[in-house]
Amino acid sequence: MTVVKQYTDLYQQAKGLIDKHSAHILNENREAAYTLLKATGLPSTSCQDYAHTDLHAMFAPDYGLNLNRVEIPVNPYEVFSCDVPNLSTNLYFLVNDSFYSKQGPAKNQEEDIFIGSLIDFAAKYPLIAGKYYNKQAGKRQDGTVAMNTMFAQDGFVLYVPKGKVLEKPVQLINYMVSETDLMVNRRILIILEENTEAKLLVCDHALNDANYLINQVAEIFIAENARFDYYELEENTRKTNKVSSTFLNQKANSNAVVNGVSLTNGVTRNNIFVTFKGEGAENHLSGIVIADGNQKVDNFTNIDHAVPHCHSNELFKYVLNDEAECAFAGRIHVRQGADKTEAYQSNKNLCATDTVKMFTRPELEIYADDVKCSHGATVGQLDQQALFYLRSRGISEQEARLLLMYAFSADVLEMIRLEPLKERLRMLIEKRFKGELSRCRGCAIHGNAPSEC
Repeated sequence: MTVVKQYTDLYQQAKGLIDKHSAHILNENREAAYTLLKATGLPSTSCQDYAHTDLHAMFAPDYGLNLNRVEIPVNPYEVFSCDVPNLSTNLYFLVNDSFYSKQGPAKNQEEDIFIGSLIDFAAKYPLIAGKYYNKQAGKRQDGTVAMNTMFAQDGFVLYVPKGKVLEKPVQLINYMVSETDLMVNRRILIILEENTEAKLLVCDHALNDANYLINQVAEIFIAENARFDYYELEENTRKTNKVSSTFLNQKANSNAVVNGVSLTNGVTRNNIFVTFKGEGAENHLSGIVIADGNQKVDNFTNIDHAVPHCHSNELFKYVLNDEAECAFAGRIHVRQGADKTEAYQSNKNLCATDTVKMFTRPELEIYADDVKCSHGATVGQLDQQALFYLRSRGISEQEARLLLMYAFSADVLEMIRLEPLKERLRMLIEKRFKGELSRCRGCAIHGNAPSEC
């Protein structure tokens, strides 16, 4: 049995069960996704965009799927706390791929702002859900996205209606817990209407010794004059693999910051698609990867300048040690007529040992006149002259190497607009450079799990 067939057969056998525990808007998109997955399968390594991530190997194990939505006997608000200094957020949880709705923060936002379950959102705002759900992801001919749409039964929604400003950042904890190997199909939907503002921090935490496979799809719609910050922090176990596809649709004069930090994982593949749909839109996309051991992180980005007068600034940095193997592929597409575009892309990679592997492929396609665009990539080792200079000042070799690696990552962190998060990430990155694999010091997990780092 092929990898894809085991999932399409499961879908056919359990379709009624899947629909029963979901919402109409999710259910009506499943058949098209099933047809696409069955016809195209999963992308293979012969596809240039997936040359360094073997999806078939990732999806081949016999993972369990909680299609019957068996309740996980855990209250994440009781066993998890985030005490990052000055990071005052409204805290929500997805337990595996289900929104935890039994407890939550006190309602201190405007009543018509929705933060919660995708199922509940579809029931409360069926027309809005139908207008946005799967409208970006459904256009992508990718088997992993189709599989997510085929199986997703719940998810997380942030909806900010016209003119509203969400003063307090929202924090979403993706909390993975299972006694057996588990695959989850997690869905995130973000809708910011005209003249709105919001910030979202998404943290991944996997517990226990199970093998996890996370297949995540996030759709983000940013309307005219809206401002949105989206931060992702990956601190899973070495036995957690993840495929994530994030789609951003930006209208005129919108402004977005997207930042991803990968600290601990098994194999991770991130796809990020940004499309400018209105003039004057601006996007700042960045990410940092700290990888050692046998970690693998593969980031693929595509920024589509479909209209004139838009600005994108992209920066990804990797620090690799031991036998880590990572990849970056970034594509900027400036369409015909998208004049006055400003698009900048940079990928810089620091190899701390000669046993790591780094693959980088920056791409720039320009079909318009009067643009300012640049792209480039570098792969190198620590500056030996700088290392010698620090050691000549009485700093040990280990501390000197840490200082140089930390300085290398600093400009990615400067792109973060949430100051408490920026300070916490500085500490986390410093700990990772020291070889410490434990989670954020501000996160405490009680009960049978380790207390805190």
